[in-house]
Formats: sequence, structure tokens, C-alpha cells
Amino acid sequence: MNRIGFGYDSHRFEAGRPLVLAGVKLPGERGLAGHSDGDAALHALMDAMLGAAGLGDVGEHFPPTDERFRNADSAALCTEVVALLAQMGWVVVNADLTIVTEEPHLAPHKQAMRDRVGDLLGLDTVAVSVKAKTNEKMDAIGAGEGLAAYAVVLLEELGE
Repeated sequence: MNRIGFGYDSHRFEAGRPLVLAGVKLPGERGLAGHSDGDAALHALMDAMLGAAGLGDVGEHFPPTDERFRNADSAALCTEVVALLAQMGWVVVNADLTIVTEEPHLAPHKQAMRDRVGDLLGLDTVAVSVKAKTNEKMDAIGAGEGLAAYAVVLLEELGE
């Protein structure tokens, strides 16, 4: 049996924080606000995985009210989600992420992001896609106030 999951996350930019997307630290003076490291791409990915398995969302598993997750490394949380899926009998078959932001320019970092997501999910890079889009200067994202990320994953039942 297969299941598809969809995830979304967005965060405002915040000066003085590192910018981490898809588990890769990017250069710059503004990161993303958030209780954890603010990695909206991995948050969307985790929501997609959890949703496909019928296990709720990131906030239920790693609540922002829990101090254990303050400044948490989202890559470590993603690894926990992958382990939880395995315990439930699921494995990720492929992942497709889209990051929407005006800045920074993500094209030079997409391969590193694909590699990192592949490592986190135990997938060959050909099963991982990371796309970068702008919002054509429309709304808060287009004005550079933050960014958004979308993710779709396909889960497969182990043993099939």
C-alpha cells in the first residue's frame, strides 16, 4: 500500500539567526524565526510524512511550548520522524519540496539540499526534488518578510 502526504510551513525572517533550509546552513544575516531552528523546508517535509502516515503534524510531536525543542536542529527531528514511520511500517519512497522566497537566491544550494534530504530520508538523490520559486514580489513573501515551503512525499508500506 502507498500513501501520499502534503506539508506546508512558513516563517518570518529574523536578523541574527542562522538560515537553515532543508538541513543546509546558508550564508546570510537573516535566518528564520521559530521555536526550533526555523527550517521551514524540513518542517513541511515532516508534516507531509506525518500526514501520509495519519500521525498528525509537527506541532503535535514537537510542540513549540516544550522547551526541549527550543533551537532544536530540525534535521534531528526529521530523523526521529523517519524512525517513527519505520516503527509504524512505512518508508519514504520519494520527496518533492518547493521553497518560495525572493531572497536568498537558492539555485546554488539546491543540490546540497537534495543531498541532505536524501541522507535524512535514506533515499538516493534521484528520489528527492528541491525547487526554488519566487512570489513575483506579491504579498509578504514577495516583500521579503519571510518564506514558505511545500512538500509532497510518497510512503510505501514496508514488506511490500
